[in-house]
Amino acid sequence: MPARILYIEDNFENRLLVGRILLAEGYEFEEADNAELGIQLALKNPPDLILMDISMPNINGLTATRMIRESSALQRIPVVALTANAMQSDLDITLEAGCDGYIIKPIDIDRFSDQILHYLRSRKSV
Repeated sequence: MPARILYIEDNFENRLLVGRILLAEGYEFEEADNAELGIQLALKNPPDLILMDISMPNINGLTATRMIRESSALQRIPVVALTANAMQSDLDITLEAGCDGYIIKPIDIDRFSDQILHYLRSRKSV
């Protein structure tokens, strides 16, 4: 059974690119264009991995990650920040918020699949 990946991202073009890559790699892909919807989808049908945009309106990715980490149903799911904020202090903040790691935007298409596989393998056991 292919891994299910949820991408929470407000930018349509980013969702389209990531979705195409993940579907081509054989993953199941679900997307949400805002944090509220993403959290609802994750709670309804927990994915194997959550990709989280950090800069979103209303609820940003850091707050959404903290909310996800408060749910016992979602605690073992890796959350990976996708962010254009590549300063070390920005990246440290994503980890402090509960992300398991980060992928810097724009994504490196040649490395993206390996990065996803790495985070899927890091999934926390029950």
